[in-house]
Amino acid sequence: MRSHLLNDTTAEQYRRSVTEGVERVAAKLATTDRPFTGVTVDALSPRIDGIDLDRPLGDTAAVLDELEDVYLRDAVYFHHPRYLAHLNCPVVIPAVLGEAVLSAVNSSLDTWDQSAGGTLIERKLIDWTTGRIGLGPAADGVFTSGGTQSNLQALLLAREEAKAESLADLRVFASEVSHFSVKKSAKLLGLGPDAVVSIPVDHDKRMQTVALARELERCAGAGLVPMAVVATGGTTDFGSIDPLPEIAGLCEQYGVWMHVDAAYGCGLLASLKYRDRIAGIERADSVTVDYHKSFFQPVSSSAVLVRDAATLRHATYHAEYLNPRRMVQERIPNQVDKSLQTTRRFDALKLWMTLRVMGADGIGELFDEVCDLAAEGWKLLAADPRFDVVVEPSLSTLVFRYVPAAVTDPAEIDRANLYARKALFASGDAVVAGTKVAGRHYLKFTLLNPETTPADIAAVLDLIAGHAEQYLGDSLDRAS
Repeated sequence: MRSHLLNDTTAEQYRRSVTEGVERVAAKLATTDRPFTGVTVDALSPRIDGIDLDRPLGDTAAVLDELEDVYLRDAVYFHHPRYLAHLNCPVVIPAVLGEAVLSAVNSSLDTWDQSAGGTLIERKLIDWTTGRIGLGPAADGVFTSGGTQSNLQALLLAREEAKAESLADLRVFASEVSHFSVKKSAKLLGLGPDAVVSIPVDHDKRMQTVALARELERCAGAGLVPMAVVATGGTTDFGSIDPLPEIAGLCEQYGVWMHVDAAYGCGLLASLKYRDRIAGIERADSVTVDYHKSFFQPVSSSAVLVRDAATLRHATYHAEYLNPRRMVQERIPNQVDKSLQTTRRFDALKLWMTLRVMGADGIGELFDEVCDLAAEGWKLLAADPRFDVVVEPSLSTLVFRYVPAAVTDPAEIDRANLYARKALFASGDAVVAGTKVAGRHYLKFTLLNPETTPADIAAVLDLIAGHAEQYLGDSLDRAS
C-alpha cells in the first residue's frame, strides 16, 4: 500500500492520477448543459448505499467511473449560468490551481515549523485585506473555515473585551435579517437566550439606527452591558447593507464593539464601481469576509479581521509541544496563536494565486458584473406584472414571488411559489432559492455568475411562472 503515498518515488503516479481526474472533471464541465439533473434522494441513495467500502476497486479509472455514477453526473454545478440559488460562486482557475497545490503539499497553518512560507503568505493576505478595509496599522486577523466561524471568533473577542461581571448581563444587537450565526455564536459563547436583541429593518431591509439607539439606551438604563453591534455588509436573503457610518457613530457613543459581517459584501473591497456602498466598514472593530462568496474562491476561504491585533490574545493558548511561550520572544510567527482552530489548511494560497494571476481589479470587475446583472434583473421583475419584487438590490440578490392576477388567497400563492421552486429543481433546468418575507413564501436569485445574462433571468422567470400556473390550474381542477 506504500505505492499510494505521495512522495519522491510516486511523483509520476501522482501526475497520472491527478491528470486523469482533472480530465474527467474538465470533460464534465464542458458538456454540462444544465445546473442539475433533478435526481431525487430516493434514486441516488441506493447507488451509494450499495457500495461496500471494505472492498476497494484498486484502480483509479474504476473509481472515477464509479464517482461519475454516484456524484459527478448528478452534482449541482455552480458554474452553470442558471444556477441562481445560494451564495455559491463559480470559481476562478488560479484558485483551483492553488487548491491542487495546497492539497498535495498539505501544509498546516498552525505553526511556522509546519508551514514556513505559508504562514507569511497568509499574513501578507491578512494585511492586504485589512488595508483594503482601512482598519489601520495595528490591524490583524486570521483565515477561518467560513463566515460562521469568523462571526463566532469576533463575538468571542467582543465578549472578552466587554469585561462583564456576569454573562447574563451581556447583549448583542443585530438586525432582524442578520445571519443566523449571530444567535448560534451567542449560544456557543454561553450567553443567555435573550442576549441577542433583534433590531427592526427599514423597507430596504437595512437596520434602523433609530431603533438601535433606542435599544442601546434601554440596555444601559437597565444596567445591562452592550457587548457588540453586528452590522451586516450584505445580508444573506436580500444583500442589504446596514448604514455602517451611523452604526459606527452609535458604537463609539456607547463604547460598544462594532462587528461587520461582510461575508457576502466583501467583494465590494475589490469593486471598481461600488466600493462606496460599504463605506464605514473601516470604523469596525472586527470584520468577517468570505472570499469563497464574492472573490470567486473555492470553499473554504474566509477570514476574521480586527482593528487591534492585541484583541486576538483572547484566542491564544500555549502548548509546549506546539507553540510554547518562548516562541513569542524568539519572534517565531505561529498563526495558531490567533485562531480557534489548530490544524488548518493553507486556504490562503487560493487567494494568493488569484491575486498574482488576475489582480484585485480582475476580481472586482467580476463582482461588479454580477451587481450590474442584479440591477438589470430588478428592472425585469419590477416591470413584470406576474411578480412582486421586495427591494432594489445593493449587491446581487433578488427576492420576489409569483403573484397570479386571478388568485387572491395568500396561502394559495405561497403554495404556488413553493411548488414552482420544487418543480424547477426537479427539472434541473435551473436552481433558485427560497425564503420568507413577513411570513409569506418568496423566491430568491443569488447572482454570482458573470456568465449569467438578463436573458437567462427572463427565461427562468418564465419557467417559474409556468410551473406556478400549472400548479394553480391543477389546483382548480381538483377543486371543481
